[in-house]
Order: sequence, then structure tokens, then C-alpha cells
Amino acid sequence: MPYEEIRNIILEVNEDLLSEALIQNLVKHLPEQKILNELAELKNEYDDLCEPEQFGVVMSSVKMLQPRLSSILFKLTFEEHVNNIKPSIIAVTLACEELKKSESFNRLLELVLLVGNYMNSGSRNAQSLGFKINFLCKIRDTKSVDQKTTLMHFIADICEENYRDILKFPEELEHVESASKVSAQILKSNLASMEQQIVHLERDIKKFPQAENQHDKFVEKMTISFIYLSIFAREQYEKLSTMHNNMMKLYENLGEYFIFDSKTVSIEEFFGDLNNFRTLFLFNFNCSKINSDFSLSPEGDETGVMDNLLEALQSGAAFRDRRKRIPRNPGKTRSTSHSIVKYECSEQSSNTKKKK
Repeated sequence: MPYEEIRNIILEVNEDLLSEALIQNLVKHLPEQKILNELAELKNEYDDLCEPEQFGVVMSSVKMLQPRLSSILFKLTFEEHVNNIKPSIIAVTLACEELKKSESFNRLLELVLLVGNYMNSGSRNAQSLGFKINFLCKIRDTKSVDQKTTLMHFIADICEENYRDILKFPEELEHVESASKVSAQILKSNLASMEQQIVHLERDIKKFPQAENQHDKFVEKMTISFIYLSIFAREQYEKLSTMHNNMMKLYENLGEYFIFDSKTVSIEEFFGDLNNFRTLFLFNFNCSKINSDFSLSPEGDETGVMDNLLEALQSGAAFRDRRKRIPRNPGKTRSTSHSIVKYECSEQSSNTKKKK
């Protein structure tokens, strides 16, 4: 395309010929305005210049070239920006709501805590009130003596045999996977960039000089479309900003509910751990269905311990008042780690108050 034609389609804001790729390349590779001004002084020596310099001379005749290109690019890509930001906000929002409402997931956490406390009886980790969310993925590292099965297999097997309602949790946490791919930092940055571009567009439109070239339709076209674009862009930005604020509040509430610091544990990290566990559980559950014969060790003492645990699970005693089953050691105090089961901490606190 001849240089003059490129200049004219920019002046005319010819959207039939202006592509996003063309504008992005121009924005990326054009020299600074100072250099363009220096090249403009060489227009009388045009034929003696090399091609890049000739291109610079032609483009230097376009007043406020950089703001024009930025405004056109914003207009061309605005809808794409909205479509990139909105699904991420919705995914995290839905994942937060699903996690808070999922009874089956809460039931699973109770089961994992019970099994962990049962196995840690007599150790310093006994009678724990909760555990961090990233521990869920680590239960597959606890293996049987013959190394053929893991604690994850055992829990999946127990759920299949006696607590099938727990097996609904992967379906109830449908949006955890998409939420695990969302970076809160990038999301915030994209929203800030969108607002900044809207402000620049509003400012630049007012500063553009009157057209001196017959091809220059920028102010005319952009002023007409600006009324629509400004209202539409502002409206969309405000909606996205409100949705984003609501999303962050939900995540902060989730931190309070599951006792973790939402400011230090990122959305990507938290839902990433949950999604990994969800995937691992489904995999191990399928393995348990294929190999239903679970044996920890035919000769070791662990078999009797696990039999007792199975009996407690099958009878339902495992899910009754935990304060009666696992009393606190008298005269002993114990600090709790960040808990994934908030109601355990609340239950203990209320019990302590009653004693006082």
C-alpha cells in the first residue's frame, strides 16, 4: 500500500481498510513525535531519502498521529477487551458462590479432617481444628505399606461405598477450573487500562485541531461515534468495575469463611489448589471403581486402626458431636493453623465461652 494511501485511510478513519493489526504495528514501530518533526523538515529531499525515512515524512504530516492511532485502536478493540475481562469476573464470582453453598464439599472436608485426626491420634497433630486448602492435594502422598494405594484412594472408596452425596462436589464446583486460570492482578490491570484509555479518548477528542486536509475526517467521524462510544464505554466499564468489586468482596468473604488471608493467597493460587484436588479426586475415584479391593496392609497393625475408622464411618458416629469423641487434653493449650473448616473453630470458641 502506498504511503500516501496509508496516511489517507488514517485521516479518513476508513474502518473498511483499517485493521487492528495495521494500527498495532504503526503504534509499535512509529518513531517518537520529535523524530517525525525532524523528518518533516526533509520533505524537500524526499527522493533522496531511504524508504523508512520517506514513510516518516509522509506520516509526519498527520497532526497528533499517536493519539489518533490510540483512539482508533481503542474503538476497534473495545468490545474484545470487554469480552476478555467479563468472563473472568463471572467465573470467579460463580466459583466463590458455588464453594460457599456446596454441602457436599463441606461434608468432604469434615471427612478429611476426621480421617487425619484419627490417623494422627497421639501425635502433635492430633485434634486439629482444620487444615489449609493446599493440604487436600497432599493426601495422595500418604500411601499404604505396600505402596499400591493412597489415602486419596481410601477416601474416594469410602465416599463411593457410604457417602455418595459427597461425590456431587465436583459437579457443584463447576466453575473452579475456569476461576483457577484467572489472575486477579492482570484483571485489575486490564480494568485500570480500560479506564485510562476512556479518559485519554475524551481528552484527545477535545484537543484535536480543525481539519486542514480534505481527507481528514477524524474529528467529524470520531465526534459522532464518540457520543456513542463514550456513553457505551463508560457504561460497560462501570458495569465491569461493579462486577469486579463484588467479585473481590465474595473472595474476601470466602477467606473469612475458610480462614485464610485473601490478601496473601491469590485467587489463582486458591482455586488452582481446589481445581487440582478436584481433578485428583475424580481420577482416584475412577481408579477406586476399577480396583475396589482396598487393603492397607494384611500384616500390619494399621489394618485394625482403619477397620475401626470404617466402622465409625459406617455407623455415622464419625459425624456426630466431635467434642465428645475427641476431647481436648486437660491442661493443654494448642494454637490452630489457618482452618479450612470454619465451623469447627466457631464450635470450639462457643464451647470455651460456655465453660467460662
